[in-house]
This record gives sequence, C-alpha cells and structure tokens, in this order.
Amino acid sequence: MYRTHNCGELRTAHIGQEVTLAGWVQRSKDLGGITFLDLRDRYGITQLAFNMDEQPELCQQARKLGREFVIQATGKVIERSSKNTKIPTGEIEIIVTTLTVLNAAKLPPFTIEDDTDGGDELRMQYRYLDMRRNPVQQKLRLRNQVALETRKYMDSQGFWDVETPYLIKSTPEGARDFVVPSRMNQGEFYALPQSPQTFKQLLMVSGFDRYYQIVKCFRDEDLRADRQPEFTQIDCEMAFVEQEDILNMFEGLIKHLFSTVRGVIFEGDFPRMTYAEAMEKYGSDKPDIRFGMEFASLNALTQNKGFQVFDDAEAVIGIAVPGAAEYTRKQLDELTEWVKRPQIGAKGLVYVKCNADGTFKSSVDKFYSEADLKTWAEATGAQAGDLIFVLSGGLDKARKQMNELRLHMGTQLGLRNPDVFKPLWVLDFPLLEWDEEHNRFHAMHHPFTSPKPEDMHLIDSNPGIVRANAYDLAVNGVELGGGSIRIHDRDLQARMFELLGFTPEQAQAQFGFLMNAFEFGAPPHGGLAFGLDRLVATMGGSDSIRDYIAFPKNNSGRDTMIDAPSAIDDAQLKELGLK
Repeated sequence: MYRTHNCGELRTAHIGQEVTLAGWVQRSKDLGGITFLDLRDRYGITQLAFNMDEQPELCQQARKLGREFVIQATGKVIERSSKNTKIPTGEIEIIVTTLTVLNAAKLPPFTIEDDTDGGDELRMQYRYLDMRRNPVQQKLRLRNQVALETRKYMDSQGFWDVETPYLIKSTPEGARDFVVPSRMNQGEFYALPQSPQTFKQLLMVSGFDRYYQIVKCFRDEDLRADRQPEFTQIDCEMAFVEQEDILNMFEGLIKHLFSTVRGVIFEGDFPRMTYAEAMEKYGSDKPDIRFGMEFASLNALTQNKGFQVFDDAEAVIGIAVPGAAEYTRKQLDELTEWVKRPQIGAKGLVYVKCNADGTFKSSVDKFYSEADLKTWAEATGAQAGDLIFVLSGGLDKARKQMNELRLHMGTQLGLRNPDVFKPLWVLDFPLLEWDEEHNRFHAMHHPFTSPKPEDMHLIDSNPGIVRANAYDLAVNGVELGGGSIRIHDRDLQARMFELLGFTPEQAQAQFGFLMNAFEFGAPPHGGLAFGLDRLVATMGGSDSIRDYIAFPKNNSGRDTMIDAPSAIDDAQLKELGLK
C-alpha cells in the first residue's frame, strides 16, 4: 500500500504507531538541526519531521524537496512539542524513517494555498493545480453532498432516475442550440439539449409517473457569473399532479438539502408571491427578500408639479434606504454616476434626506415643498435618518433600474448576508411576452407550459394577459429553479404553437413526435428543474458558479486549460461533409 492513513486522519490516539503517508509537499521549514515538511492530501495536512543529528542523509534528502513534490513517508507518530490548534492533526507529527520521492514537480505558477496569488485566468489555465487548494475542494465537496442528498430524497419519494439522450433535434425556440454535425447523415445536424423537456414529458406519457435526472444541459448564450455554456440541472417531472403537488414536493427537497448539507432549518411553508406583485414591489421576478426597500409608486405625489422629468414619466418609483441619511454629497454623486452607467441606463437620481429633526432636504427642493416630501416619506415608509431614492421613466425600465439600485444599496449596507437564506415561490407568470422587434409572441417559460385554467377562455381573445400555470423558486435574489404544469392536450398544444408564430407544418416538423404522443393518452403532468450549479453556489454563499464546477469555461466560453473550442483539420471536415 502507498499509505496506511491519510493526511487528515492521525491524532494523539495514534502516538507510538508506525504509519505510512503519501501526498504533496505543501511547504518546508529548515530550522538547522531539524527540518519540517507539511504533507497534504485532500483529507488534510500532517507535519513530517527529519532530525539532522540522527539521520543526516534523510534530512538532506528532505531539504531538496520542492513544493508539490509527490512523496511517500514512513515513520513513527509522536506528540508535537509545539502544537498547531488550527488543524485537526496539529497535536502530532511523524518522525520519518523512510522517504520516497514518487514524482518530482516543477515550481507551480501560483501558490497552492487557501489565499493564492493566482489570477482567475491563470488558475483556469492550470485548473488541475487550482483544485488542489482547500477552498476549491470544499466547494466541490459541497456539490457532491447536494447531489448525493438529492438522490436520497428523490428515491425516498418514489422517483426513478432515467437518462435521456444528448444528441437530439434542433429547435429554434429559446436560447441558441449547440449543434453537432452527423457523419453518417451528411448535411444534417444533431443539437445538444437545452433541457430534457420533451423527453421527460414523453416519460410521463410512457407511464413512468415520477422521473428525475441530474443532467447536463447546453445553451449557446452570452456568459456571466451564474451562466456556463454547459450546466447541470436537477430535472424532475410528475404525472397526475396539480401545481400545489409540485410546490410541496420540491419545497420538501430544498428543505431536505439545506437541513442535511448546511444545517439550516426552514420553519413553515415558503412564502409565495405572484409575478405581478414581485414586479410591482421589487422590479424583479426573483426578488431578494432578506431586506425591505420595497418600491412605492410616486406618480400621484410627484407629477404636475413642474418637474418635467417626473411629469413626462410613465412611472415614478421610490425606495426608502434605512439609516442612509448621513450619506455625503460625494457618496450621493457616486451613486448618481453608478445608475447612469450603461449597464443600468438611468438618466439621473433624485434623493431626499429624512433628517433626524423631522425636516427634509432633497435634490429637487426647487419643485417640491417639505409637505410634498413628507408625503413621499409616508408612501415609501421612510423614517427619520433614512434616505429616499427616486427613479423615473418607462415602467419596465424604471423597475429594472430601481431593482439594480436596491440590490446595490443592500450590498453596501451589509443587508445581504450570504449565510442567511430567504426562499420565495413566484407564481402566475405571464404565459406569453410580446417581441416588438419580430412582432410576435414568445413563450415566457417554454411552449409546453399550460395556461391557468381560469384564463383559458382568453387564449383566443386576449392571449397577452393569459397567466401561465408556472412557478419559480428564488433564494436570496437568485432563481434556483422553475417549472410549470404542462399542456397534455394536442389541440391546446397546436394552438400554443400557432400563437408563437408556427405554421401547422412547422409545428409538426419540429414537435410532431410530442403532439402525436398526446393522441395516445397523455396524463396531466408537470415538473420543475433546479440549476444544480446555482443551488450549490447559493448554499456556499457565492455569486459565481464557476468554482463549483470542476472544469468550467471562462466568460468567452473557452476552456483555457485544454484550449477549446479549437479548429479541426481538413480530413475531419471532409469526413463530416463540411467546408
């Protein structure tokens, strides 16, 4: 055996035993008469000791070892004279009697320490080295725990893990597909699945009743901190269910995961909010409810007072920022410039200071009296010592801009504690959204989402106001998952495709297999998919999913470690029938 114990295992109970360890050299300390090496594996660190007086050759050998050398060491466990309380093995050390170099190592391009000196791109290029660091290993350990507990919960609830294919048919609806040329069918292409949506519906038609899968999905879209071109879903579907059954089942999954993995207990049912209410109060369909600052409509209190910016606006929206009245003019100017950035797009920012003595000071005193400003404070719920921010413009834009400002202020004021978790179900999304550029409807979720039964009569007369039987789960302002009750009737599915601009021929060519299946007795069904990467990152208190993926892509969709994507040679192109 290369080792009798791992590097995080030995304690005072092992004192006197002869052991063999194997791992990587973390660091060395030469104190003249004695040399110490820290030996590391994924379980921990153990100190090795070499005595110059007793074993000079062995000590000299140890002094020649560099960082990240792979070694094997045999020796006796003794009590450390200078204990290290920061590590579990800190009360013992190994007096080494035999040392074997299993593999030498070049000097790594960055230090393999918790706080490394390597930048993002360098660490991604040498990801196999980056993953030796404890913080990265702990993130991937968390991911493993979440996946394991997910499987335990789903199995306990009678779900079957069923694999679905990766080489499927391309469909233009939704994000861009990654496509794969077919050598045996030249001129034709597979697509990689954006999700197993149609297959899990077919499994319900097949009578499987309860399906889940922890599955790779692929979308060719612009990247950001919580997006990767390939990502992982906890994909689920159930037959003979209504929305309430789905919410209860998967609220149970989230409670189980947070309880078993993070030790966080959620008392009672998760709060629920309609999409309309979420947009009105927070300007977001995934609001962060760890803190307040709810929106207040100020149109009636601000317009027709001679301030043209507000008079001409479709929406005037205010929020009260607690305890921020002491912000300096410099800080307020910086916030004004912040909202003017292209990413936010506001033209300016109006503020009102609610002073401790009950007076008000604003950036628009020329147009509004103290009595006017007092009504703003009442509408936003501002108290003495608070600061009111006001943005205006088109309704959708003003809401989006205020949502960004609200989150920014929550971060500045320390109100977004990553160790506090606030889940929220958002319900009753619109079924369709209008695309001005292409002059047609798009499905807000996907084309297989069922309308709410009580809105079904509006499908023909006013489809734009029809609500979907759809739901999302947000935690701390991050959409962790979403789903819907599906259409299971061929005629309704055909009508949905018609609303989305498909001709009957196009609908049959792209989705005929599903519509045909509905003619053979499709049960009512629905489901939900959680983004595993986002879920784990949120549980780990991080905004970025990258460190929770073993081999991620950068923001350009490149894997700099293996240099992909890359060109292929002419022989391969010819074989595929491509130029």
